Amino acid sequence: YGDDGLVVIGFPSNDFFGQEPGTEEEIQKFCRLTYKVQFPMFEKTTVREENAHPFFAGLASAAGTYPKWNFHKFLIGRDGKLVDNFLSFTSPQGKTIVDAIERLL
Repeated sequence: YGDDGLVVIGFPSNDFFGQEPGTEEEIQKFCRLTYKVQFPMFEKTTVREENAHPFFAGLASAAGTYPKWNFHKFLIGRDGKLVDNFLSFTSPQGKTIVDAIERLL
């Protein structure tokens, strides 16, 4: 959906049992090789409630929940407002997310 305006961005976090212990370069290399990630990756970010980066604190406030595990997904509309959020186990290619994206595009 990139040609239609969808932009995916990734925020690695080491908040969940140390799953992202490496450097920024190591994390990006791992994600690209293991998961074929081609979208922009930001620096390692704190996302849990106690110390969440202000960006994630704002998303969590709008969503009513903080990420409980890596791969939590937030869908943000063109206006910059949260549209929905999806738990880690929700597949990025799953019907729920695809339908939500298609409604926005």
